[in-house]
Amino acid sequence: MKWIKENLSGITLCFILATISYKLGKMFPIVGGPVFGIILGIIINNTIGKPKNTQEGIKFTSKKILQWAIIVLGAGLNIKQIYQTGLESLSVTIVTLIVAFATAFIFGKLLNIPYKLKSLIGVGTAICGGSAIAAISPIIEADEMEVAYSISTIFLFNVIAVLIFPPLGHMLGFDDKAFGLWAGTAINDTSSVVAAGYIYSNTAGAYATIVKLTRTTMIIPISLIFAIITSLQKKKESKQNNSVNYSLNKIFPWFIIWFLVASILNTIGLFPKETISYINSVGKFMIIMALSAVGLSTDFKKILKTGIKPLLLGLIVWFAVAVSSIIVQAL
Repeated sequence: MKWIKENLSGITLCFILATISYKLGKMFPIVGGPVFGIILGIIINNTIGKPKNTQEGIKFTSKKILQWAIIVLGAGLNIKQIYQTGLESLSVTIVTLIVAFATAFIFGKLLNIPYKLKSLIGVGTAICGGSAIAAISPIIEADEMEVAYSISTIFLFNVIAVLIFPPLGHMLGFDDKAFGLWAGTAINDTSSVVAAGYIYSNTAGAYATIVKLTRTTMIIPISLIFAIITSLQKKKESKQNNSVNYSLNKIFPWFIIWFLVASILNTIGLFPKETISYINSVGKFMIIMALSAVGLSTDFKKILKTGIKPLLLGLIVWFAVAVSSIIVQAL
């Protein structure tokens, strides 16, 4: 009863914002519901402000519902289909992942961008935009401002990609499959991949979507790697502070394991085919709720103080990934 009293008002506020954002996302698919959610949340928090009694529920939504959303989205993935396409696109996927992280950390260091922010920009560009950022942020203990800034950065280049990739693909003489592979590995958010792919052709759109789903599964190993890195950092800090207050078990991304379990259950046919679309919709709506909560926790003044450097890093990483994808295909 106490938990409901503390959290219900905040969760309800996030649900209302998510409903509005979901409908706006349907009207403007290039922008998408998640981005509308975080923008509306930021506007409310930085103008009229949020009611004091919503704080706990907003925090719960931004953390727990975010993790549950990742698990639900896993139930919409078919590992067999991903495996087949994954073999075809594996070389491009691996190279673009390595390029994204190497570029993010090298240029992030040169630009003096904090570890957590450059990690989120790197993982968002390398894997799948907002979903990857959502998965990694609790593992590295990123704050709402870092999550909001990284998602905003990724969103900007998603919009640019949808507009320029199709004409660039024609200029470069890509066939449908080549463009689908390029879009699926070099554009971040799934909705933007689908939009760019189907603008090019139906065949390119279908292939790009499957490549993108394959790329999404990289959340699993990358999350585990970040969990180990964070654990080692905590261990080092605890030694310096003469304490033993660290544990891999505490920061281990158990929700990623459940994401994999949900994918396996779907692959063996536990979920009826007609429910998969519904499951995906629920998962995406939960992501919108969580990002609305992130927006409601974001201080825009702090984002402005961060400056333009993270945006520049996002541009550099995105460009590096797009070019490396083309080079690997050419080779």
